[in-house]
Amino acid sequence: MSDRGGSSQTQMMQPIKAVDAGVLSIAYVESGPSDGPVVILLHGYPYDIHSYVDVAPRLADRGCRVIVPYVRGYGPTRFRDASTPRSGQQAAMGADLIALMDALAIPRAIFAGYDWGGRGACIGAALWPERCAGLVAVNGYLIQDIAKALKPAPVPQEFAFWYQWYFQTERGRAGLAAHRAEIARLLWQQWSPNWRFDDATFARSAAAFDNPDHVDVVINSYRHRYGLAAGDPRYEEFERRLAAQPVITVPTITLDGDSDGVIPATDGRAHAAKFSNRIAHRVIPHAGHNLPQEEPAAFAAAIMELLR
Repeated sequence: MSDRGGSSQTQMMQPIKAVDAGVLSIAYVESGPSDGPVVILLHGYPYDIHSYVDVAPRLADRGCRVIVPYVRGYGPTRFRDASTPRSGQQAAMGADLIALMDALAIPRAIFAGYDWGGRGACIGAALWPERCAGLVAVNGYLIQDIAKALKPAPVPQEFAFWYQWYFQTERGRAGLAAHRAEIARLLWQQWSPNWRFDDATFARSAAAFDNPDHVDVVINSYRHRYGLAAGDPRYEEFERRLAAQPVITVPTITLDGDSDGVIPATDGRAHAAKFSNRIAHRVIPHAGHNLPQEEPAAFAAAIMELLR
């Protein structure tokens, strides 16, 4: 296996398992010894579990029990009740993580992720620190400050977030429903300019967007974070706690890709106060936004450092 991504461009992560966990039937892949330290790897938008196709075997070979779930709205993961709101709000991502651990009788795990998955991992670590043995988060502290979300960002950042503004409109909802793969492919190219993925690699992940709840979950996610859509009332207390921007106390390593086309790399100082036990912040050369798939060795190494 090479140090960088690309060695498993057509390999499928399987077999797919499923477990009833909270409001979802969560589909996931598991590898490694059943008695090893648990690592849960969470993917983002618009990607899927194959962001970890080269990370998971590295960790399993080192004795970890590795669990990679499809987050709500992706792949075979399904809502258990037709009446459950198809929310993509941040609190739901953290709650889903804990529900999965409860369903699999996992008391503690390393949480690791990027994009939506990094946010879920940060939320799990912040609200349930007793369940989190350590955190690896791409782009640092990802808990949304919804009260301040409508404050304009620097113009280049606003430009990079074009898809978020598009999704605020009903035209954007219709566009996502009609062109979900085309939008995703464009974002992959913009966000990871050094990543030379092929058609097979993209198609393998794009299949996950055919989930019947994908559009509703994605649209709600990008509207809720700006206070422009309601969340699921069951998560109201979690959202209240997240509004306080809680400090993350677990051992943490934060990563940035130096070629991330949507969240530019930083020196980590802006988020430093949000981590009371941060071990390191690292900028990974060549990596874009989908850091674990682009630079799997660096991502896996950060997790293994927390386990030492």
